[in-house]
Amino acid sequence: MAQDETILRFNEVTFEFGHKKPILREASFSIRKGSKMTLMGQNGAGKTTIFKLITGTLKPESGTITTIPGITIATSRQVIPPEQMDWTVKEFFESAFSKKVYDIDPQIDAILEVVNLSTAHHKKLHEFSGGQQARLLLAQALIQNTDILLLDEPTNNLDKGGITHLKKFLVEYPKTCIVISHDADFLNAFTHGVFYLESFSHIVEQYTGNYFKVVEEIQARRERERMKNARLEKDIEHRKEKANFFGQKGGHLRDVARKMREKIEELEEDTVEVRREDKTMRKFQIPCQEHIGGVILKLSSVSLMHPYEQVPITKKVSIELHKKERLLLKGPNGIGKTTLLKNLATGHAKGESVAKDIHIEYYRQDFSALDFEKTPYETLKETMKVGGEEELRSHAAGFLLDSEILKTKIGALSEGQKGLVAFAKLALEYPGLLILDEPTNHINFRHLPIIAQALNTYEGAMILVSHFPDFVKEIKITHELDLGELVEKN
Repeated sequence: MAQDETILRFNEVTFEFGHKKPILREASFSIRKGSKMTLMGQNGAGKTTIFKLITGTLKPESGTITTIPGITIATSRQVIPPEQMDWTVKEFFESAFSKKVYDIDPQIDAILEVVNLSTAHHKKLHEFSGGQQARLLLAQALIQNTDILLLDEPTNNLDKGGITHLKKFLVEYPKTCIVISHDADFLNAFTHGVFYLESFSHIVEQYTGNYFKVVEEIQARRERERMKNARLEKDIEHRKEKANFFGQKGGHLRDVARKMREKIEELEEDTVEVRREDKTMRKFQIPCQEHIGGVILKLSSVSLMHPYEQVPITKKVSIELHKKERLLLKGPNGIGKTTLLKNLATGHAKGESVAKDIHIEYYRQDFSALDFEKTPYETLKETMKVGGEEELRSHAAGFLLDSEILKTKIGALSEGQKGLVAFAKLALEYPGLLILDEPTNHINFRHLPIIAQALNTYEGAMILVSHFPDFVKEIKITHELDLGELVEKN
């Protein structure tokens, strides 16, 4: 197969989930062997759906998807399904193959080394941190050694070292790769171009260049189209006035008016539907619990997992959080950040003392605080303390939760949409202590400044875990605790 040969082609592909949720409309694009491309678009626009169309999990309504005969494809998913969390590492990797692989143990060890993770094969998946699970998801795709690799948000939950390791791997990766990610710096390290899924027209546009250049080019194209339409509309209006004037006259002037109307119709056909900006959530606030003061949270020690020896350890600390104070927890994957947050949120952390009657809200990276069997409408209605139907729908609309999304089960939403539901719910709570575990995961980059602003203006105490430095720097952090440095101290 030649290096510049087209390996995958979409030809006028249309797909929709019912008539009210179109995903693709006559989308046409192609991918060459060995290319590394980004797939970008709004939360819920259908990026993961495109991956499922590529793998054949979903079938198009019309159009064709063609690949080189015998081509193999693997997907690194965003999350491990809940029903697989009790599987062992070995069972997880065995599930990637349709037939039994007799020498799978050495293959598992080799591929775990590629993603910089060392673990026993009998260990259960739920025992791993979010970052370690992200590495397992990537390794499960890589072990299949396919011709096309599809990566769905591969940097979510990865620490700085993990992202650096993944960048290096992808720069050197010789095969075809398509990546969904909102991390521009990560993407710019290795991608050759961008497929942009336009959420209003439902077409896929193909661009060459890095992420930042593509965003600029999309904006420039919108402006060119807007200016072109403005010129055409001015010309059309002028011609209509003349056509109406000539049409009222007799003789050959009526023929002139008829020809002018024909020209007007041609000009109207030349107008284009201007690409609209992806919608961004409205600015919002997270209200703080009333009548709180003094020390809200006191930490005298933390229980961690040694990242290399994998043994539990306890370290002394001295941290007090008051109103408007924010603690940033840092540390490598597997050190126990999520476990610590979970224990802090439930009051089970050793060395923790929370002031009496403090209402704690916990934003979980896996959205397990949401009931996946309920709809966003049911969830928000249960949470709202004041207001009726109109206020609920207006609040939901601020988080891009339209009427269709509101009546869809949360479990059927995209990961990004689940994140929007979680924030919409959070904005109806009145926490005195807010705990957030990787709140940028799955969220469109356009929303991140708004979320950062909401967290920065929140007046209660807050604990934050995030591996996204550009997000963190928008929030005034008053305390930092680097768990990795803490473990290394004697």
